Amino acid sequence: MDIFLSTDLSVPMMQVVLLLSISTLSLIFGRLRLALLINYCFTLYWGYVANLDLFFNSNVKLDYFSYLYLGFGLVIIVLAMIGFVCHAD
Repeated sequence: MDIFLSTDLSVPMMQVVLLLSISTLSLIFGRLRLALLINYCFTLYWGYVANLDLFFNSNVKLDYFSYLYLGFGLVIIVLAMIGFVCHAD
């Protein structure tokens, strides 16, 4: 539990503005699933890609569950993209 309380993750403000803008536009145009997918992609990016140096330059070691969660996250994104392409409105 100490790892969660002592870790500082940084998210650039421009990316937060970009996320809010894209999500708001997709919600205005009635694309709820797209807005959820965009938020999920940003969350995975911020958690694993943007702060990757925190995991490799410190004592924190990613365990098996973290890799499993990232893998399932990527599978969900791929399946959602396939669903967007194959689903006809």
